[in-house]
Amino acid sequence: MILRPVGGNARTSDRVLPGVIESLAPSLPDDDSEETPRPGPWWRHAVWVAGITVCAVTLGWATGFFRISPERYGLPSAAPGPLWPYLLFWTAVGLLVAAVLRATAARVPLYAPGRIAGVLTLLGTRLSLGWRPGAPVLAGMAVAALAAAVVWCAIGFRSARAGRRHGTEGAAAEPADGAPSQAQDAAS
Repeated sequence: MILRPVGGNARTSDRVLPGVIESLAPSLPDDDSEETPRPGPWWRHAVWVAGITVCAVTLGWATGFFRISPERYGLPSAAPGPLWPYLLFWTAVGLLVAAVLRATAARVPLYAPGRIAGVLTLLGTRLSLGWRPGAPVLAGMAVAALAAAVVWCAIGFRSARAGRRHGTEGAAAEPADGAPSQAQDAAS
């Protein structure tokens, strides 16, 4: 289904309702697509890394106030005792995980680096607050989170290398139906 604006052209509708056309037609390429490299100034990467980490640790801490699932099994609420050592530890691990993912996303297309960093940090924070593991277990959880991020980055590097080898990398490529892309349309 294609929606046409009444009394105007498609360019007018984009200015009036930004984002609506893109959400109705997911086949159109998006300028800030998740699968494009994210180069830019270092401060933008640092803000992104800090933002993802703070949000994930805060959400992990907030979900620690209630039990998930019944009493017999499931994730218990936060155990009594000091929270700060665990929150600070997962903030440091989250910063490292997010930095690794963001550094990779700045070089090659990487799918969902923010969600991956956020989920790994959130899960580590939530599990740590529920069971309060000792230092060896906590270190093992941190290594597992970092290993998952590194594997995700390796998949991104491998996909980018395969894309370059087959010549399919590039956002300005022409769609399969032969219609000009948005980049070509904007240039004319």
